[in-house]
Amino acid sequence: MKVVYVFMFICGCAFTLGEVAGGRNKNRGKGSMWWGIAKAGEPNNLSPISPGRLYMDRPDHGTLRRKQHRLARENPGLLAAVNRGANQAIQECQYQFRHQRWNCSTRNFLRGKNLFGKIVDRGCRETAFIYAITSAAVTHAIARACSEGSIDTCSCENHHKTRKYQFLENSVAVPGVRDFEWGGCSDNIGFGFAVSREFVDTGERGKTLREKMNLHNNEAGRWHVQQHMKQECKCHGMSGSCTVRTCWMKLPSFRVIGDILKDRFDGASHITSGNNHHRNNKAHGRMINMNPKFNSISRNSIYSKRENRRRQKYNFQLRPFNPEHKPPSAKDLVYYEMSPGFCERNTKLGIQGTHGRICNASSIGVDGCDIMCCGRGYRTHEKIVAERCNCTFHWCCEVKCEICRTRKLVHTCV
Repeated sequence: MKVVYVFMFICGCAFTLGEVAGGRNKNRGKGSMWWGIAKAGEPNNLSPISPGRLYMDRPDHGTLRRKQHRLARENPGLLAAVNRGANQAIQECQYQFRHQRWNCSTRNFLRGKNLFGKIVDRGCRETAFIYAITSAAVTHAIARACSEGSIDTCSCENHHKTRKYQFLENSVAVPGVRDFEWGGCSDNIGFGFAVSREFVDTGERGKTLREKMNLHNNEAGRWHVQQHMKQECKCHGMSGSCTVRTCWMKLPSFRVIGDILKDRFDGASHITSGNNHHRNNKAHGRMINMNPKFNSISRNSIYSKRENRRRQKYNFQLRPFNPEHKPPSAKDLVYYEMSPGFCERNTKLGIQGTHGRICNASSIGVDGCDIMCCGRGYRTHEKIVAERCNCTFHWCCEVKCEICRTRKLVHTCV
């Protein structure tokens, strides 16, 4: 009797069918394989045939699911926007956690959900932030790409000409100025929100607590991008009298979104599994769907069943771990496992530890040597730093600077 072993090669990692069927990491990270697109186009994978289009090799294609491939085919230019958003998420995550034990390190030689290491296999706060920041970045990048004309199937947002957005109701009127007129080119948050949800949430069915956690954090990231759109106006009139204003909606800088999500990380909600009784999730119920494509689905009997499945996917109520706490809202990040220790190296979770990390000896915060080094102590050495100084402007148009060398004390954890 012959025994046949079949291997599946996904992103350079081999798994036997027994391991896959056994569910060693079942339902964990299925919807995050697209993170590997952040490494697409490196170092020189831009196709010379189609300038500006992102070329993906076979390993990169393996990180996308069938539905994501279809969205990419139907929306030329979408993959380049997703790639830009994924890299933006990595940069922002590393900026927000640059002074903490976990610094959102990535593994450049791994693709897919392993891009951030095995920490994403844990349902902890750090995983919640990763899902939220990546979802928010893709929404932000797609909406911006539409207004720039980088995606062929969308352009500037124009639906608000006949609709008042929820976040415009409290806008302050300027005395002596007539009502504004919509104009300019608004960032297309409607298309960005809808397509990001279709792309990012693929693979997450919401049947397990982990999948519900992923869906909630993905939605929270998109929610903050949508809710923090800001109105910008330009005045028109004789001598700048501003008798008429032309206004449009603009995305906030992604640093604003990163700061907000970092605050949500600090106050994330601890959730637990249990009988949800199919109660409506008021958090997701407040979402505004601005894409007329999806608004028309409910009126089309052919797609009504698909839309009902879509509603059920987000129609859940997460239970707080502490019954005395209120359920998490749309803007909250959620987790159900406690974070592991980040002090020592853990190869199973891809944790680098804090040995050798630079710390601030004069700080009592998370960047201080006492906290960063986990009580192990630190070393101090002197470093000579060359910096530009005494810069002067010379007409026209040159800036000349001197090179100043200073001695700085650098503290590193033992």
